[in-house]
Amino acid sequence: MRFVGTIEAKVDNKGRVFLPAVFRKALPLSEESLSLIMRKDLFEDCLILYTEQTWQSRLDELSSKLSVWSRSDQAMKRRFAADAEWLTPDSNGRILLPKRYLSMAGIENEVTFIGMDDTIEIWATSKLHEHQSSDDFAAALEQRMTEK
Repeated sequence: MRFVGTIEAKVDNKGRVFLPAVFRKALPLSEESLSLIMRKDLFEDCLILYTEQTWQSRLDELSSKLSVWSRSDQAMKRRFAADAEWLTPDSNGRILLPKRYLSMAGIENEVTFIGMDDTIEIWATSKLHEHQSSDDFAAALEQRMTEK
């Protein structure tokens, strides 16, 4: 599955937001049994939604690079897993963004969902606009794509 596109949405006063229909349709399971995993991004002030399959793949990749016999490796894995939370959309297709995640990402009442291949990012719309620069993007893309 591949998620693509950018959709803006409003968060209600309880922290609920509609998962965009275009993304719900791309999910591998029926909506009745759908579970997603959310965590704050490692590098940016946004939230990441993973399908169960993608989350398991990321954990497997992390585990393959860490030793169960290393205190620091286990602390790293614990932190990665502990900062995640299971979400289940309600019958209307809304997900509840817990207050601690809203605070971590600086989300107040407007969010932007961005399809990022096998994950979905959730940004505070105001932070996303501050973060984006088409000139920087074009220059970085040009540099990366012309490297030999």
